[in-house]
Amino acid sequence: LTVPPGLTTSDLEAVATSLHERGYAVIEGLLSSADVRLYREIVTEHCAREREQPFDPGDGPTQPGDEELERYLRASYGCTDAEFARTMRRLRYTRAQNEHTPWPVPPEQISKLFLQLPTTWDQDRSQAVYRLVAKAPEVGRLVEHPTVLKLVQGVLGDDCLLSDCLATSIGAHSSDGHKQSMPWHVDIPLGQIPEPLPDFPITLQNAWMLDDFTEANGATQVVPGSHRYRKKPPWGSEVEDAVETLQAPAGSVGIWLSNTWHRAGTNFTDTPRRAVLCYYCRSWTTPISDNAAGLTSAVAQSFSPHLRYLLGYSARPPIRG
Repeated sequence: LTVPPGLTTSDLEAVATSLHERGYAVIEGLLSSADVRLYREIVTEHCAREREQPFDPGDGPTQPGDEELERYLRASYGCTDAEFARTMRRLRYTRAQNEHTPWPVPPEQISKLFLQLPTTWDQDRSQAVYRLVAKAPEVGRLVEHPTVLKLVQGVLGDDCLLSDCLATSIGAHSSDGHKQSMPWHVDIPLGQIPEPLPDFPITLQNAWMLDDFTEANGATQVVPGSHRYRKKPPWGSEVEDAVETLQAPAGSVGIWLSNTWHRAGTNFTDTPRRAVLCYYCRSWTTPISDNAAGLTSAVAQSFSPHLRYLLGYSARPPIRG
């Protein structure tokens, strides 16, 4: 493992052991204060820009079942009417680009890979910025951070890919402090797999902490050892197991396996809690996002060959004939 300043090889071995035995780990101090300021400014800028000009590429015709689909999304996400309307327009637009092809299963069975998801929730208090590397190429340095990437490869294999990279901002007083803003879950694609779940991780999540992660501001919560349960947590319910909160100062990274039960907490403070999420997958699974979309050739060429591979270059099925 590449050992950053202030850490020893035994420290990183302990991180790898924690991932294997507890399903999660935290490494403090991987980012300098200057890097934290840079990435925080990037996230703040893009959050503000997308609030002013939300992603709204167009619309498409309605189809039977759209009302049922909207009810499903409304039951799953606490969004404003305006955000739900944008989400449904994005969904109809994308479907129109796919020859108006409907899904053959009810909403709760549709792969989350295929759905347009809200970009704001908690009644617009919380927000996600998707396709972050294409919008802010500087974030590519986090995707291929040598220490974290080596840990990821130790779990998913040297040929693993980036499944998704996004920024999140859990807003002040999310959900009005009445309840948790996110249910317990395991990550895509495990939600679509029948139990018992695989006894090995398919994906792995990294949360680069751009603000201090505390219990008060909604730091990620995990159930230690739940990656060995081989089942999904009860949707919308509390768990009876012991819970840990990933509390650490800005500049740290939290890492957890896809099959570890986790959720974002509720932010009870007056300021947002921001992070950059780098989500990795095994090479034989489908990434959540087309991470190369929107990248110019010049920007792609400025990246290292391995970062290009992680983003999907030479990592998609070719036309064979």
